[in-house]
Amino acid sequence: MNKKGEGIRGQTEISFGVIFSILLIIVFIAFAIYGITIFLHTQRIGQLGLFKNDLQKDIDSRWESTSGSTPVSYSIPQKIKQVCFVDDTYENMVFVPDDFDGYLLENVDLTKTTVHSSTHPKSLCIDVVNGKVSMTLKKDYNELLVTIIK
Repeated sequence: MNKKGEGIRGQTEISFGVIFSILLIIVFIAFAIYGITIFLHTQRIGQLGLFKNDLQKDIDSRWESTSGSTPVSYSIPQKIKQVCFVDDTYENMVFVPDDFDGYLLENVDLTKTTVHSSTHPKSLCIDVVNGKVSMTLKKDYNELLVTIIK
């Protein structure tokens, strides 16, 4: 009878050990998925920061010149479908979908930029194609600010 009791107790301990191991594996996988998600989100934010800095440099370069037109293209996260320029004093560049914060660009004539839009008044949205957004930065002679054109 002693052997029977030990056999049952041994099976219970193995079952608990297996269940505990499975739970540890599930927790480990959940943390790994969470870590990968955080990493990818951080990577997207970094890529957007580079985009904003590069765009601002190109705007400033065109702004410092007397006149001209420059086509530009930038890589941004493919999750973003559109980059929109809006006539707002706090945030004049926003993204669709709006999972990311917008930015405030300087030296841009948003009134002229948004007047070219046929879809939404006071905004100009440019589609992102294969992770790239392309536009033209334009400044005419005697203008003070740069206009963004699709």
